[in-house]
Amino acid sequence: MANSESPLIVAFGEMLIDFVPDTAGVSLAESTGFLKAPGGAPANVACAITKLGGKSAFVGKVGDDEFGHMLINILKKNGVNAEGVCVDTHARTALAFVTLRKDGEREFMFYRNPSADMLLKDSELNMPLIKQAKIFHYGSISLISEPCRSAHMAAMKAAKEAGIMLSYDPNVRLPLWPSADAAREGIKSIWNQADFIKVSDDEVHFLTQGDAEKEDVVLSLWHDNLKLLVITDGEKGCRYYTKKFKGKVTGFSVKAVDTTGAGDAFVGSFLLSMAKDMSIFEDETKLKEALSFSNACGAICTTQKGAIPALPTQSAALELISKSKSK
Repeated sequence: MANSESPLIVAFGEMLIDFVPDTAGVSLAESTGFLKAPGGAPANVACAITKLGGKSAFVGKVGDDEFGHMLINILKKNGVNAEGVCVDTHARTALAFVTLRKDGEREFMFYRNPSADMLLKDSELNMPLIKQAKIFHYGSISLISEPCRSAHMAAMKAAKEAGIMLSYDPNVRLPLWPSADAAREGIKSIWNQADFIKVSDDEVHFLTQGDAEKEDVVLSLWHDNLKLLVITDGEKGCRYYTKKFKGKVTGFSVKAVDTTGAGDAFVGSFLLSMAKDMSIFEDETKLKEALSFSNACGAICTTQKGAIPALPTQSAALELISKSKSK
């Protein structure tokens, strides 16, 4: 269970229901049945942290419907503090239909018009909870429309002023933005605020419109307030850049069935390492160790369907690391 001594990490944003086809490799139209899986990147991150023995809270909004109440219960069951979750009596909880291609990669179709998460107002923010955090983590979906965007900005500002570390995983979901340009502009609008940013290689390509393999392309995303920039390269592992050093950490080879939540498992585990020991930005050995552990967490998450049910425990991640070392 959550360790009371562990520093609090607050994740802000959306929580929704993913409907995942019960058969991989078929289109939405061809699917005969769907499994309902709780999702939403920031909520997945909050659950990833508690599953590894850390302490987290989720701040967001769900609808006053069966799905919304189910999601709040899932947070609580996973040991996540849900005091910052609001319920909207007029709007529904967001839904997403996710198709799994044969390689485990995904395509999304969203039902949000508008959904409860988009209607979170800054007056509804649980500021005392946010201010208790050591790290405040968020994505970019909460920036797409008002009033949620203003709530996001207010929460981020309060955290920054309280000296809380800001963590950003943009989690690009193009279908939710009015256009690709609007997505790039919106995602970059808060870029320079973050202390830590994690982006996937695909997102580097999308944001820069350049080759994500090239260092100068990646470094065009660097800014002076950053302590660490991490690029995840799927099963290949990740690359890291700090003010003083850079490098890469190899990933783990597993049989992927569903990549949903892998990035969130990676981020959650890394935020936990970071919250416990901030010297990680100065100490390359510690950083590489933490990133390797995060790679293992991301890899394990792909071996099972859904995000939250597939989140790994510490012992599962350590087992994968030691198995890989003995090969």
